[in-house]
Formats: sequence, structure tokens, C-alpha cells
Amino acid sequence: MSDVNRKWVYLIVLSIIWGTSYILIKKGLEGFTPIQLGSVRIVITSVVLLGIGFKSLRNISRKEWFWIALSGLFGSFIPVFLFSYAETEIDSSIASILNSLVPLFTIIIGFLAFRISFTRNQMAGVLVGLFGAILLIYMGSNVNPDQNYWYAGLVVIATVLYACNANIIKSKLQEVSAMGIAAGNFAFMVIPALILMFYSGALSSTVREGEYFMSSLGYVVLLSIIGTCVAKVMFNRLIQISSPVFSVSVTYLIPVVGIFWGLIDGERFSVWQVFASGIILLGVYLVNKKRNASHS
Repeated sequence: MSDVNRKWVYLIVLSIIWGTSYILIKKGLEGFTPIQLGSVRIVITSVVLLGIGFKSLRNISRKEWFWIALSGLFGSFIPVFLFSYAETEIDSSIASILNSLVPLFTIIIGFLAFRISFTRNQMAGVLVGLFGAILLIYMGSNVNPDQNYWYAGLVVIATVLYACNANIIKSKLQEVSAMGIAAGNFAFMVIPALILMFYSGALSSTVREGEYFMSSLGYVVLLSIIGTCVAKVMFNRLIQISSPVFSVSVTYLIPVVGIFWGLIDGERFSVWQVFASGIILLGVYLVNKKRNASHS
């Protein structure tokens, strides 16, 4: 399969995985606090990734380790906790919608910090997708006026960090394998996560005897292995075979999946929100229109 086709397969699969992650976080919070959920998630992911990809760490040069650590901090460690706290107050689907801000920040940070150029089509696509996301958020606030939208700011911060990570991988870690980046990220995160896990009492008898402990643990395990391990490696590879803007275009598709799971779980949506999702998909098309045409 060519890189042109492979990147679209990765984009679709990642949108399904990450679109489902938000409902898994919501369910995981039934039995864990945000700190407990985030730390357990990172520890489980670290065990799996380091068990599979430990050998890939040998191929990382000394100068690349700094960027590996920064990538892990921006792309996983901090956002894991930000999303966990955010979903204590806002719906899982709203969190997935807000994630659509990533491409806009990716272009801005790529240009300002890494001097990565962008086309008019990419900028237009990002703005169209952003408009669709704003419309979804506005409609959501009308449908769910009881939600605390100050917590939505935590998701916005996470999107800025995701954008930084995408540019770091593309600009500084192009020669490192996708598995090497992922394993390296979690090699740095596992110790702090272990400390937080024990400090927060994630495995205490009080938590283990809770009504939702087993079900929440199951959701977190699924979130860790599929939503983080598999998706992290795929996303790193997607960035390497495409562009930072294309790779984070997955955030345009995530809300569609997130809304689907939200409806299944009883979250309320209007017809206008479905319309806004269509606008987001239009943004994906515009972002990639010129690049696709050059391969036809």
C-alpha cells in the first residue's frame, strides 16, 4: 500500500479509536478520580509499549532524547490529566468536539516556532473546520446549559500541547521510528505516573471495593492498550508519512465518532449539531485538496 493510501487508512482508524476514547474516559471516571485514571492509564500503556518496543530505544541518539521527552510531556502526559479533569464537568462528546482546535494551533505553532509553511487551502480548511467546531460547541451549550464550560479550557490547553507535539515529531524526530518515539515517550513518563498512582491511592482498598472499580478498570485498560498504545504508534507514523496538518486532521473526524457514542450514552444533541459535523468534514477535504490533486 502506498503512503498516500496508508495515511487515509490511518486517519480513519485513528478517528474511530480516539473518538471512542472520550466515552471510555467518562466511564473510567465512574470508579476513579482524574489523577487516578490518568496515572493508571499511563502505567498500563508504559508496560505494554516498553514490553513491545524496548529494543527500539537503542536507535535513538543522545540529541533526540530531549525531543522525545518533550514529545511525551506535550503529546501524552499532560493532556491525559487535562482531559480527565475536563470530563468531570463536560460531556465526552463536547471534549471530542473541542479537540478539533488542534489543526489551527498546529499551523500557527508550526509557522511561528518551526517555520513550517502552509497553503491557502490548508488555512481555509482549518478555519472551516474550526467554524464547524465552534458551531457544535455553541449548540451544545444551549442543549446542556447546566455544564461548566470553564472546564472546556482544559481541553483547549491540551489541543495546544498536541499541536506542539505534532510539530516536534515532524521537525525533530523524523528519523526515529514510530515505535521508538512512543516507547521513548512512556519511558520518561512511567516513573512520574507510578508516583502519582500510589500517591492518589488508585489501588487502595477503598477504590478496589468501589461499585464501579472493575468496570472502570476494564475501560481504562481498553483505553490504554487501544486508545493510547496502538493509536500512539499509528499517529507517530502518520505524521512521518504525511504533514503535521494532515495528521491532526483526525481531530475533525473524532467529533463525529464522539457524538455517536454520546447519543448511545444518553447525551443530548440537536439537528444543527449534526449539520456542524458536516462542516467539519468539509474542512478535512479543503485541508487536503491540493495535496491529493498532486497525486492523482
